[in-house]
Amino acid sequence: MTKRPELTDLTRRLVATPSHDDETAAGAVIADWLHDHTDATVEHDPEGAGVVARKGDPDAANRVALVGHHDVVAPDASQVTDDALVVEERTVEREDGREEPRLFGRGSADMKGAVAAAMVAFRDADAPCTFASFRGEERGGVGARHAIEEGFRPDYAIVAEGSTNYSKPGVTDVVVAHKGRRGSTVTARGTAAHASEPDRGENAIYRAAEAVELVRDLDTPEAEVLGVTQSGTVAVTEIEGGSGWNVIPEACSFTVDERTVAGERAPLAQVEAIDGVSWTVDQDLPPMACADDEFAEAVLAAAVDAQAGTPELVSKPHATDAGWLAGAGTTCVVCGASEPGEAHTRDESVSLAVLDRCERIYRGAVERVAAFE
Repeated sequence: MTKRPELTDLTRRLVATPSHDDETAAGAVIADWLHDHTDATVEHDPEGAGVVARKGDPDAANRVALVGHHDVVAPDASQVTDDALVVEERTVEREDGREEPRLFGRGSADMKGAVAAAMVAFRDADAPCTFASFRGEERGGVGARHAIEEGFRPDYAIVAEGSTNYSKPGVTDVVVAHKGRRGSTVTARGTAAHASEPDRGENAIYRAAEAVELVRDLDTPEAEVLGVTQSGTVAVTEIEGGSGWNVIPEACSFTVDERTVAGERAPLAQVEAIDGVSWTVDQDLPPMACADDEFAEAVLAAAVDAQAGTPELVSKPHATDAGWLAGAGTTCVVCGASEPGEAHTRDESVSLAVLDRCERIYRGAVERVAAFE
C-alpha cells in the first residue's frame, strides 16, 4: 500500500525546516512526530546525538536500527527566498521518457526524504526496533560519535544514505561497503635565501615536489566485501608555498585526499623519509564493510520485494555514519533514496516514488532481521 502523500508531507516539512546552522528545530519536528504517531520511547538531545527512539522491549529493539541524519549543508542562494527555504514539488521527465514527481530543496536527497521514510517504516514495522536521526553528520559524524559514546550499539543498522541508481537506473540497491576519507597535510620545511643565490638555502618547494611524486606513485589498497570489490584512491588536492618571487621558499605544504577501504591504508607516512618533510592527519572518516551475508541478504530480499527492478549488493564511494557505527561493533548496510549527483547541489531533489519504495524496504528489512535466531 502506498504511503506517498504522508511521506511527501513529512519530507516537505523536514526540508522546510532549516538545519544547516542549527539542527534543533528539525530534530524537534522528528521527535514530535514520533511522540504523536508511535508509542516509542523518544529522546531528543539537540546538543548530543540528536533523536533516538526505541519501540518495544529495549533489548529486542536493540536488534536492528534505522539510522539517518537531519543536518544539511548550507543551501544555495537559489534554495532560499525571503529568509525561507524553497521546497517545490514538480514532475520531471527522465532520460527514458518517464515522468517522475520529485521534491526539490536542500536536504531532500541528503537525507531528509529517507529520514521521513525511515520514520514511517519505524512506526509501521511489526517488530521491536530502533530509529535514530543524528545531528552533525556533515561535520564528521558528531551525533553518531556522541551516541556511540553513550552506548548506542544496535546489533544491525540500515543507514538510509543513498543507494538508488547505483547498479542500474531505476533501482534501489543495498550498499555493503563504502569508502572512508582520510584528509591529511604534508609540510616541507627548508631554509630561506635570496633567489639569486639558491645554493645558500634549502628549497621547500623542491622537497614538497619530491613528496608529491611519492604520493602520486603510491599503490592504493583494495578490499572485497561479500563479492563486491572496492578500490581506494589518493589525490593531492591543494598546494601552498613561497613568500616572494625572489625568495627561496622555506615552507611549502599540500593536502591529500585519500579514500580508504576496510582493512588497509595507503602508506602516506613514507613521505617523512624525505628530509624536512612531515605528515599530519587532519580528518579520518572510517570506511564501512558488512561481513554478515545473512543480514545483507535479508535487506536485499526486502529490496527485491519492494520494487520491480533487480537490486544488487554494491559499494559506495563516500563515507557515512555507517563507518562510525561499524567501528563500534554494529553490522551495517546502506540503503536509501538519494541518487549519485543529487546531494549538496543547487537542484537537489528526491523521487517521491523512491521514498515510498524505501519505506517498504525499511519495514520489510526490519521485520526480517528482527526474526533472526
